[in-house]
Amino acid sequence: MNPDDKTAEIYLDNAATTRCDEEVVAVMSGAYLLDYGNPSSMHRKGYEAEQLMKKARQEIAGTLRVLPEEIFFTSGGTESDNLAILGCARAGARRGRHLITSAVEHAAVAETMAALAEEGFEITKLPVDERGLVDPEEAAEAVREDTILVSVMAVNNEIGTVQDLKRIGQEIRKKNPGVLFHTDAVQGYGKIPLAVKECGIDLLSVSGHKFHGPKGTGFLYVKKGTKIRPILFGGGQQNGLRSGTDNVPGAVGLAAAAVQAVSKQQEFAERIGALREGFLTELRARIEGIRINGAQGMQAAPHIVSLSVPGVRAEVLLHALEDKRIYVSAGSACSSHTASGKQPGTATLRAIGLPPECLESTIRLSFSRDTTEAELHMTADALAELVPALRRFH
Repeated sequence: MNPDDKTAEIYLDNAATTRCDEEVVAVMSGAYLLDYGNPSSMHRKGYEAEQLMKKARQEIAGTLRVLPEEIFFTSGGTESDNLAILGCARAGARRGRHLITSAVEHAAVAETMAALAEEGFEITKLPVDERGLVDPEEAAEAVREDTILVSVMAVNNEIGTVQDLKRIGQEIRKKNPGVLFHTDAVQGYGKIPLAVKECGIDLLSVSGHKFHGPKGTGFLYVKKGTKIRPILFGGGQQNGLRSGTDNVPGAVGLAAAAVQAVSKQQEFAERIGALREGFLTELRARIEGIRINGAQGMQAAPHIVSLSVPGVRAEVLLHALEDKRIYVSAGSACSSHTASGKQPGTATLRAIGLPPECLESTIRLSFSRDTTEAELHMTADALAELVPALRRFH
């Protein structure tokens, strides 16, 4: 098999990153080669670039039905999470020094909370049930008078569980109307409905490369009136909240991908969700002793499958699939670079109470709009062939 033949690949690691859309690349090319001025410059080229930034901000705001001035461009989900949490914590420190998060957050949230703990803030970490769900009433019980912010992700990046953000938002506001509500929507944006106002969300983080946009791009929605401090200082761009020369090609590419993803969101959810259910049915019928992790049905994101295969180490299965040009991940792409590797499994898998034999035997398969039924059937064939053989060598 020709290693350069990309058509022979089955790429099922789309929660890690997606292939950039060709139309997005074309839009960015124009910004790189023609409208390449600095938006902060006062001449015509600067004005033209500034207009592109304005249009991109308007388009993204439209996907969430929020105000354009509430959208701030960043380098991706990690920066958006850091800016939301650090910025609000430091801005609200006189009011209180208590923050709440969940036990299944992405490292961009979990490590930022840990950094704040070292600064003297108090962090409460909410437990989850075996499906990975936060109990909205438990979230409310944890809220205090001095609570500044609650951060709960929309969709878990490892197991695909969709949190009930609306109920969480309602319950925490009953306890403390002044508490801020942040959600890491990196795996949810363009995949599931995100009713920002209905859920009472004040801050929402998004990363472009998760929905066929360019890497190194993202945005943070900040509700107008929210007290937040910058974490980057310099030229005062983006109303002083996010200094640095505006990434015009990145912004226009992000906006193009965002409009495309959200406009086709329902179609994506229905088609990919049906493929997911069919794939799981086939796996259960053909492979003995497997376990599907996370919530199912309406509480499951359409594009993520967490699969435990007791008797086979995740890394072994990952590379066996790779030999067949099928690409999946073990845990999540980001978790493999964190210190959590000192314990078996990832923080999320431990939090949902996976048995020991599953902690190091879990892979993640994640789909995109390009995923086909034929690809998933071939993947099921490969797993049905590999798992019994690998178990014999366990």
